[in-house]
Amino acid sequence: MKSIMTVIGGGLVLVVVLVAGSAAAVVAALAGELGGALTSTGTVPSQPALAEIPSAYLETYLAAAATCPGLPWTVLAGIGQAETDQGRNDHVSSAGAEGPMQFEPATFAQYDQPVPPGGANPPNPYDPIDAIYAAARDLCANGARGGRDIPGAIYTYNHDQSYVTEVLAYAAAYEAPAATAVSYAVAQIGTPYRWGGESPGVGFDCSGLVQAAYAAAGIGLPRVAQAQYHAGPPVPPGEALQPGDLVFFGASPTDITHVGIVLGDGEMIDAPHTGAVVRVEPYDWPDYIGATRPAPAPA
Repeated sequence: MKSIMTVIGGGLVLVVVLVAGSAAAVVAALAGELGGALTSTGTVPSQPALAEIPSAYLETYLAAAATCPGLPWTVLAGIGQAETDQGRNDHVSSAGAEGPMQFEPATFAQYDQPVPPGGANPPNPYDPIDAIYAAARDLCANGARGGRDIPGAIYTYNHDQSYVTEVLAYAAAYEAPAATAVSYAVAQIGTPYRWGGESPGVGFDCSGLVQAAYAAAGIGLPRVAQAQYHAGPPVPPGEALQPGDLVFFGASPTDITHVGIVLGDGEMIDAPHTGAVVRVEPYDWPDYIGATRPAPAPA
């Protein structure tokens, strides 16, 4: 059994366990400071999230979001930031809302059960665990389940369209694009190679996997490997590659024939060729051309 541990940031580690060196991944989990909590959407905390959100809050956002499939943990974190700066500005509002997630008493009573692991008993809106789980139940009951209507769920939480925009902006900032792309790609391991493929569970070619992984992270890339190489930005020669970087192969910079996503420890995730599956393998190929580090477009 082989484990690849890739440091994402702030002590968060992406762990991929491979059986007997094969390409089939049997475990893909987030570990480290978050105690192995999985995100509900595959998104991974960004550096701003790790810097702004207390670790106990972050762990609770992850765990609470997992109780509502389709609810991104980042939305809960965005509400926590918009309401009280992650509990740092806890107060009672003019409408009587209280605690880190700013619940009015009647609304909190509607969503405070069952008592979550580690929560106060009886539930208390000032207890971060109770408050965050109650917020997840509130959002889930009002459109977030299955990701059906996230903006509508946030609007129900606080009837103000500017509030919805603010929360979604925080949520976007709390996702780490490169780590999210890696997480997405890991989830596709074992999917058959298909030329022109771009569908989870059906088939991917190399550039289709790259495009889909970064689309999941909110970054648009061209469809074919040659265009992805030119999309850049390039990683300077000699600079250490990071998880999420794209590595390109071919006869020359104008004849790119393959692309993979860096996992770490000298390994990449790629869809190699007909008859194979999406897998993890070394990227020290003789026809290596260079690497790029996709980034969000400037605002």
